Amino acid sequence: SSLGDVFNALASGTPHVPYRNSKLTHLLQDCFSGDGKTLMMVNLSPTAESCHESLCSLQFAQRVNSIELGKAVRHVLTER
Repeated sequence: SSLGDVFNALASGTPHVPYRNSKLTHLLQDCFSGDGKTLMMVNLSPTAESCHESLCSLQFAQRVNSIELGKAVRHVLTER
């Protein structure tokens, strides 16, 4: 998937990250780089028929969790 390609590129530290491979990754580009903070939620199904899909989702989430995007920086505007 395009999202997986972006996370793999970020994890390996390659100079080119393929954000433009999909509309989703292109829109999320600012969240994955710079001062953004990213949260990933995984939806699992309790049925036996969805076991394989749930396992793939958990493996993807584990891969994404191991990637360090950098420290989030808080920008607070103060009124004068």
